[in-house]
Amino acid sequence: MSSSKNNLILHEDWVVVLLGAFIILLAVIGFIIPVPGFNWRHMADFSTEIFTLSNLGAIGLQFMLVFVVAGLAALLTGKPLKYFLVVFPVVYTITLVALMMAGNANIKNLNLEAVIFSLSLGLLLGNLFKLPVWFREALATEVYVKIGLVLLGTGIIFSDILKAGSLGLLQALVVVLSVWYFAFWLCRKFKIDDELTMMISSAVSICGVSAAIATSGAIKGDPKKLSSVISMVLITAIPMMIIMPYIAQYFNFPQEVTGAWLGGSIDTTGAVVASGTLVGETALQVSTIVKFSQNVLLGVAAFAISVYWTYTKNPLAKDEQSKPTLRIIWERFPKFVLGFVGASLLFSFVLSPQVTADVKGSLKSLQGLWFALAFTSIGLETRFSELFNKETKKPLYAFLIAQGFNIVITLIVAFILFG
Repeated sequence: MSSSKNNLILHEDWVVVLLGAFIILLAVIGFIIPVPGFNWRHMADFSTEIFTLSNLGAIGLQFMLVFVVAGLAALLTGKPLKYFLVVFPVVYTITLVALMMAGNANIKNLNLEAVIFSLSLGLLLGNLFKLPVWFREALATEVYVKIGLVLLGTGIIFSDILKAGSLGLLQALVVVLSVWYFAFWLCRKFKIDDELTMMISSAVSICGVSAAIATSGAIKGDPKKLSSVISMVLITAIPMMIIMPYIAQYFNFPQEVTGAWLGGSIDTTGAVVASGTLVGETALQVSTIVKFSQNVLLGVAAFAISVYWTYTKNPLAKDEQSKPTLRIIWERFPKFVLGFVGASLLFSFVLSPQVTADVKGSLKSLQGLWFALAFTSIGLETRFSELFNKETKKPLYAFLIAQGFNIVITLIVAFILFG
């Protein structure tokens, strides 16, 4: 760990909130970054679709913005800029290749997200080449993914969820609570350490990768353990999004039930949309609303987990006379959640629908880019030997069993509420 970590100018989470707010402010006042296109079918399409002047200009503007923001993050968190100036362009270039791979028409038909390719490329390069220590320490995985989470809040519009009625929120609440506690109990039975237990429980029950990352931030988790959980989520999401729609069609489930089942079971939003599309328009709408309803609970869950972790892991908590104070709880609270909630409230209740519509595409594209940069970084700093070894067998078994429970309980709740 770099010694520069000891000379933070601002806490990392506050840096994330400020920089996320800065990106949103730029969009709201009219500095809207065009959305680059990465769609292609044949190699010839690169010259006519991707490498056009207008599209290269959009790519360049996005790069300039994320480069400046990431540079400010490095400066404000005390990381050496000389290393950042070398590492970030490398991470961005790998991510750009991943975005292009995901833009292929055949890949899009499989509904595979760019983050899968950015993680895969990062893992491949990070294991093929022995990266120097300074390179790995310059990677800012948590900063990038937390900025993405703040921007994710701009897409959580409460009015959209409420229009679909309260059933989506009710299902999300029932499923999240029941699956979280089952996964927590199961991990304890497997004697899995507390950090992995919290990450696995949140990832299975709430919203996959985002929940795992938010939980890791709340408990100051080990990045290697986070990488392991993220890999579990991505590995299971792909077969689930393909198999579950066909199961629903085989048994003639109503589209409303199927949508609620898919939205509550599949961990990543992109995979939910993809699977819902395979079933029909009604299933797609219901699955999206249910998944958004679970996303809304992300901030609440992160706060609750941070409070729980403070009370159970704080040394003073062992002394009945000395429980953690509000100050300690506040210090451990993941401040980036405030950015997520603030962005959601801003776009839900303050900004006009016209402004929201104008900036939605740009911010969504930037959110995806930050997540992809984070996944590239995760891949580069992770060794296969750390992901798949004897120590990860029990967590993987627990994750798979909990995911199976999630599928069954969500289907039951979906039939009760939507059948």
